[in-house]
Amino acid sequence: MATPYRHTICVRYGEVDKQGVVFNAHYMAYMDDAMESWLRPIRERGAQLGWDMMLRRATIDYLGSVTDGDLLDIDVAVRHWGRTSWTLGYRGTHEGRLVFTGEILYVSVHVPEYTKMETPAEIRAYMGPETDLDEVAI
Repeated sequence: MATPYRHTICVRYGEVDKQGVVFNAHYMAYMDDAMESWLRPIRERGAQLGWDMMLRRATIDYLGSVTDGDLLDIDVAVRHWGRTSWTLGYRGTHEGRLVFTGEILYVSVHVPEYTKMETPAEIRAYMGPETDLDEVAI
């Protein structure tokens, strides 16, 4: 089991709704920001390999809330590897309190045609083995 990647976001005023908590749609952007930050070091190598990725399915479970100025820690890890796709697990916490969990299924695509391709071994190695975030301490 690998150690998840952790990305911290400071909630901004414009992301909070009339209820005083982060508007639900922003969590997808937070997950994308965490994933992009994690994969930034391999993006150039991926481009050299003609590799990119596309979202196929996303789910989020809201278990709490955060508000303006709160720090949201987002853990990211591969939950499942397939040959051409993989599922990333996400866990958002604030001060050790679980705020959300999510999963996104991505598909590897060959650029510029955007046709499905096997995930390159270098990309898989960088992202690491399958990890169940439920088994990793917050």
